[in-house]
Amino acid sequence: MTPFNNKKYKQLQKQEIANRISQFDKLYMEVGGKLFDDKHAERVLPGFAPDVKFQIFKELKNDSEIIFCVNARDIILNKTRGDNGLSYGDETLRLAKIMKDENITVSGIMINFYEPHESVLTFEKKCKAQKIKAYKSYFIEGYPKAVDHILSNEGFGKNEYIKTSKKLILVSAPGANSGKLETCLSQIYNDKVNGINSSYAKYETFPVWNLDLDHLTNIAYEMATVDIKDKNIIDPFYKKTHHKNVTNYNRDVESFPIVSEILNGIMGKEVYDSPTSMGINCVGLAIDDDAAVQEASYEEILRRYEKHNRMFNTNKLSTSSLELSEKLLKKAEKLIKKVRRKNK
Repeated sequence: MTPFNNKKYKQLQKQEIANRISQFDKLYMEVGGKLFDDKHAERVLPGFAPDVKFQIFKELKNDSEIIFCVNARDIILNKTRGDNGLSYGDETLRLAKIMKDENITVSGIMINFYEPHESVLTFEKKCKAQKIKAYKSYFIEGYPKAVDHILSNEGFGKNEYIKTSKKLILVSAPGANSGKLETCLSQIYNDKVNGINSSYAKYETFPVWNLDLDHLTNIAYEMATVDIKDKNIIDPFYKKTHHKNVTNYNRDVESFPIVSEILNGIMGKEVYDSPTSMGINCVGLAIDDDAAVQEASYEEILRRYEKHNRMFNTNKLSTSSLELSEKLLKKAEKLIKKVRRKNK
């Protein structure tokens, strides 16, 4: 038996996705993190299969299709991934090809914040060569706060609309800030115009909502994101409604009021009461040996700290990020002592 029960997780996650789909004509599910090779999750959750997300999607392929997003600025600046060295444009096409090879329908690639730069035009030609249609989404003045303007013909209405036919639409990207959320909301708006009742959810892995704020697995997530300084916090919206502390992170909590206003404006009713409720994340329900998971998470924090020092010494990490890494390590050292005393 492994500390993390991958079989149980897979079953629970599929059930929760099916439950969410059943509430609407169509569900756009933003996919956070990596589609494949989730080595961080494998390290902090011994027993977690690094491709389990992809395996779930393969089993749902008869009822699902996928949209990939890429930010035009990332194409123009030739932004590359740190793990495989591919540009964001080429990584998008690689992911799309893998999906097509597995007979998962690729609905299209949405180029967000579109501008007709030479490199973007070249990317569109590459999409055409792979027989994948590229769509354009434009910068919207006042996004995300000017809700009335966003929900108009001059807002989401001017974006190109990707017609889909299945119940579950996965929305993925080669990296952060690719416009996945905006793509979901734009599609939901244009579905509404076309008489389709669709909604939004987010496939989450970290932080784990039903583990304590100071659980070492959640600290390991903060350690993995010191460069962008994600911070785990108690979800105040969930606490207000459910009178319970659950873990979320700063960016989702900060953006929730605006995202909720836009989604509620499209749907004509309140859909979610908190950012945590938007997520689909059964990781915490599949941990069979919490002490072992916390030990593995502590080892990952140590590994990350050593990596951060190497990055700092080669000018690849800022002083403030290294200081945050040191602060998290000290916190983790105190927490692991408590875990070990408890489990003596």
